[in-house]
Amino acid sequence: MSKAEGAKALTHFTESFNKANRRLDPALNPSFEGGALLAIDQAGIKAAHALRPQGNPGFDALALTDPHFTVPKQAGWPKYFIADAASNRKNAGGRNTHWFLVFSRNGIDEQWRAVYLATFANNKAPELKTDGNGYAEAVPADAQSGVTVDPGKLSRTYADYLNTGKGSAFAPGPQTDGWRARRAKDASRPGQRIMWEDSAADYPPVALRTKDGGALVFFSTVYHQQQTLFAGASISVGRLKGLLEGPPKKTNRMLFTTVSGQTVKVPAKSSGGKVTVLNRIEAKTAVKPM
Repeated sequence: MSKAEGAKALTHFTESFNKANRRLDPALNPSFEGGALLAIDQAGIKAAHALRPQGNPGFDALALTDPHFTVPKQAGWPKYFIADAASNRKNAGGRNTHWFLVFSRNGIDEQWRAVYLATFANNKAPELKTDGNGYAEAVPADAQSGVTVDPGKLSRTYADYLNTGKGSAFAPGPQTDGWRARRAKDASRPGQRIMWEDSAADYPPVALRTKDGGALVFFSTVYHQQQTLFAGASISVGRLKGLLEGPPKKTNRMLFTTVSGQTVKVPAKSSGGKVTVLNRIEAKTAVKPM
């Protein structure tokens, strides 16, 4: 893949992203997104369309500038590359964020689609290992990875940890023990009960070797949240009515499905370190009355 081809893919993504968000047309998303990012963004467009079927012509257009492309050497398909660029979107501190987009395609006749998105603290990603020609190193998904958790097992390992709290693969942080603590706090509030179940996702991970021998890995998971209110109450889906499965009805029990995308730093096996979650994005993708 050439830099010119990467720039073309990034331009197509940006223009299509803006068009989809102006029109609020979820049918447009598959033309420029795939995998977990498609599930997350398309759900947002569906929900917004139900509230504003006329679209959102005043949408603040996304701008991505000064891009840099990281291309790993890969045999066979699928192939992928990373584009990182300055965006006009600001973080909580009012600073413009740097977007890291993973593009993938399954064949020469397919269009590049963005499958993962991440932003990092201070706009700084882990340093990737490159060879003399500037190519990055793709990390195998299996036991040949050389890291503490093989990329192909990360989705299941993370889901199992969130379900049980057992295992020592993950470092403490907002999206590990902190996320479990927030769930526990919300689980049994007066008048309501929330049950959670996490599962591995089918979307393939993307992993690149870092300079220290570890890996930067993008992967996804799915979790289900069952919310139950006291007898006689009804749950309002509000801004999520566009994601309802089946006809709307008054009920005190609802099942919400969420897809999330995680970007993590996985240490080399020899280091004895733990997996650090650097970024996590999510969106509810389905709402089902029970």
